[in-house]
Amino acid sequence: MKHIDTVIFDLGAVLIDWHPEHLFKKIIPNEGERKRFLDEVCSSDWNEEQDAGRSLAEGTEELVRRYPEKESLIRAYYGRWDEMLNGPIHTSVDVLREIKDSGKYKIYALTNWSAETFPIALQRFDFLHWFDGILMSGEEKTRKPHKGFYQKLISKFGIDPTRSVFIDDNARNLPPAVELGMSVVHFRDADQFRQDMRKLQIIN
Repeated sequence: MKHIDTVIFDLGAVLIDWHPEHLFKKIIPNEGERKRFLDEVCSSDWNEEQDAGRSLAEGTEELVRRYPEKESLIRAYYGRWDEMLNGPIHTSVDVLREIKDSGKYKIYALTNWSAETFPIALQRFDFLHWFDGILMSGEEKTRKPHKGFYQKLISKFGIDPTRSVFIDDNARNLPPAVELGMSVVHFRDADQFRQDMRKLQIIN
């Protein structure tokens, strides 16, 4: 088994329960209409453009021009963005705390996140200040799964990828980490995550 000295976390859906559904269930009660809106208008692909550095204003106006009849809904996406944060995933944060308290590992975050909304999360979640470093897509103008984003993390913090484990809930984000020599954990739920960390002998 590899000797691991660095643990790299994704944030959304691993440590933080973020999802547009938390907001839009309040605005669009009908499940079918809500799904169409989030699949076809304020889609994950569109949101990722903001994660990769496009301003919220530019992304919003671009979409309003395409879907003027949906303007109020589109503007709610970032206007009420904080309502998409449902809170920490406590059982995962407990694992993070155990890793941090052990004193054996460097811990970093590699996150697809807009630079304009990340300060809201930083203010709300104390555990975001436990990391030895965070690389955010909105600041770097690139995002997962682009390999260069992972390479920036490695370079900036002097990480040995062969002694690192990368955790992400999105399977498409794992292959670039593997290509760079990292071990990976596909996060599915907090119980499975804890078991995987035990198998890697990172926690007891």
